[in-house]
Amino acid sequence: MNLIVPITFVGFTALVALISWWKTRDDALDTQDGYYLAGRSLTGGVIAGSLLMTNLSAEQLVGMNSQSARVGMSPMGWEVTSAVALIILAFVLMPRYLKTGLTTIPQFFELRYDAAVRRLVSFIVLLSYVVIMLPNILYAGAQVFVNIFQIDVTFGLSRFAAIAIVCVLTAIVGSIYALCGGLHAVALSDSINGVGLVIGGLLVPVFGLIALGGGSFSEGWDAFIHTDPEMMNAFDAPNLNEPYLPWPLLFTGLLVNNLYYWATNQSIIQRTFGAKNLAEAQKGAVFAGFLKILTPIIIIVPGIISFYMFGDAALVDNGDAAYPMIVREVVPTPLLGFFAAVMFGAILSSFNSVLNSASTIYALDIHRPLFNPKASDSYMVKIGQRFGTVVAVFATILSPFMLYMGGITTFVNSCFAAFNTPIFVCLIVGFLSKKAPTIMPKIVIPVHVVLYCTLQFGLRNVIPALENVHYLYFTAALFVLDMVLVAVITKLYPRKEDFVLHDVGAVELVPWKHGKAVAAFVLCVMVAAYVVFSPLVLGA
Repeated sequence: MNLIVPITFVGFTALVALISWWKTRDDALDTQDGYYLAGRSLTGGVIAGSLLMTNLSAEQLVGMNSQSARVGMSPMGWEVTSAVALIILAFVLMPRYLKTGLTTIPQFFELRYDAAVRRLVSFIVLLSYVVIMLPNILYAGAQVFVNIFQIDVTFGLSRFAAIAIVCVLTAIVGSIYALCGGLHAVALSDSINGVGLVIGGLLVPVFGLIALGGGSFSEGWDAFIHTDPEMMNAFDAPNLNEPYLPWPLLFTGLLVNNLYYWATNQSIIQRTFGAKNLAEAQKGAVFAGFLKILTPIIIIVPGIISFYMFGDAALVDNGDAAYPMIVREVVPTPLLGFFAAVMFGAILSSFNSVLNSASTIYALDIHRPLFNPKASDSYMVKIGQRFGTVVAVFATILSPFMLYMGGITTFVNSCFAAFNTPIFVCLIVGFLSKKAPTIMPKIVIPVHVVLYCTLQFGLRNVIPALENVHYLYFTAALFVLDMVLVAVITKLYPRKEDFVLHDVGAVELVPWKHGKAVAAFVLCVMVAAYVVFSPLVLGA
């Protein structure tokens, strides 16, 4: 391989690490806010970049492009409609989050309900991070590197061994960021890598269209939109199963799913908790929503180009080979090192962000209240670092075995759907209802988890009518059931004293002056994107 590839890869990766270290070298990492919330100093641009980079990893690049290679533009719904959830986060939940001065989501569950609910939510979230998120992030990243650089062929390794080695190396570097640098280092490196991801990510569809057009970008674009107009239609029929995204889900199950991910998921919103004030948090969330509308250019379009170029060969491994194939084929060799570094940064971003959040939840929501309530902040930072190390090792061991789990995106999202909805329901009800009792989440969460697992992993395999029902329809139906349970439980066992949300004075709570106008513009752009990729314009 050309020597410039490893040189540019190491150079860019080292540059990001050096800048992150230099900018955070004087941070106070021995305090709770300093280590876990970046000293509550993050600005809107850094928050937006970190939100995007935490979300955009190899898991997204490989998984979403694999879906688009199979079904066309409809998976863009996972990206574009995220803007709605981020706007709700900015204007409905952020004022309440920052008012309470939270460091973790489970803290609110104890404040609103009791310690038992806090521990229940903490355990569920930690389990999902360790068993689902972290191993899949490492595996997806390893798959990209193994496919693009053919590591198994070059070194005469089995595919499993090659993936395992890359997983280990990625975990080591990501752990150093997350455990030694705290949230500020994570967020800063995310922002720098975000610039690289935009540049590097755009190279793939640009060079892909040129290749599709036989050397002409314009002819490639013409081929992209006219070869199969059905692939350009973002509105799938209501009765289709994954990887399709039926259009009714855009307003039901997908919306609920996105609200959990963008407004409740600790690994995502921890960036907004670190905002210097409410206005900056809202800027970050809204701008991230705008960026999510544009991300299909990077994580949807290349998959379709790959299918047009390689046909059924792009659908190997449930389509997970589509993205690495097009990268290896169209990106010029001198740029592969830079692309690899950008990809590595995206992988690290998601890995170290989730690891940092896992350490935060364990230290502050489990260890301190259960084992050492009077522990100092500096001691809790050490506890979080030790736990993070154990989690990193365990997730790394699991990661290569994700090779046998099928398509990445469907596996992750269908597993998360087991618990994301009831946690979001109990959180939003906790904020908006003064009467919801302590017992409510102790009933709603277990009932939802049992029913979802029964439907998704049990009944759909034995009842023909459920076999091809998209799992997000289960999410939508169970969301309604959850809300009915909430209403009944609150009616039967109302809280004796109304819950009052007190302002702890953590940050300034003056909202962003132009926030609602900018949010309205973002929503208009979102609608325009769906008009373009519909039968009205490009679709069929």
